[in-house]
Amino acid sequence: MSKSILMVMTSHEIMGDTGNKTGMWLEEFASPYYAFKDQGYSITLASTMGGQVPIDPNSLSDDAMTDDAIRYTKDDIARSAIASTIPLEDVRAEEFDAVFYPGGHGPLWDLSDNAHSIKLIEDTIAANKPVGAVCHAPIVLKDVKAPDGSYLVAGKSVTGFTNSEEAAMQLTDVVPYLVEDELRNKGGKFEAADDFAVKVCTDGLLVTGQNPPSSRPAADALIKLLS
Repeated sequence: MSKSILMVMTSHEIMGDTGNKTGMWLEEFASPYYAFKDQGYSITLASTMGGQVPIDPNSLSDDAMTDDAIRYTKDDIARSAIASTIPLEDVRAEEFDAVFYPGGHGPLWDLSDNAHSIKLIEDTIAANKPVGAVCHAPIVLKDVKAPDGSYLVAGKSVTGFTNSEEAAMQLTDVVPYLVEDELRNKGGKFEAADDFAVKVCTDGLLVTGQNPPSSRPAADALIKLLS
């Protein structure tokens, strides 16, 4: 049986009060998407609002365009799927073998406190299925509870976009949450590599990646849990 993966993305496209565009970071979608696709998995795409997922224009710059990101730009099926995602409120955990959240700054606004997302993750974990998130997307875990009522990340090895990486982007005072602070505040054992170096944590059913270069390794870690 082919595995079924749900990828959940942001619908938020404005960076705080700056007026600058944000959204999903393309590499963090494209690398996991093709990792799953090349395994033969069936992939469903959802976003908070449904429809077109906004892509951070900075992730389309030449230095951000990895092989997988370039592959996406030439892939009519993938681009059509990103343009027609299903609303998050319409998805059910029981329909999928795993859930993966690509990052970008967008999730800090519309997935950080999203009740549908929290329920999806709680139901997935309760069903003994894995959840992955990369870069800014681990913010989705901050209010998720384990079946025993404790915070899901409490006592677990986790990672995500670090405070020093956010400072390097000069966005510390723009974003509504700092991923590292929030995961630490909920009891997570936050681990980090150097800024923009690859780092993935797997703890039980939870897979987290630190930054864009960690997106494919995070997807590979989720695949390992499913195999």
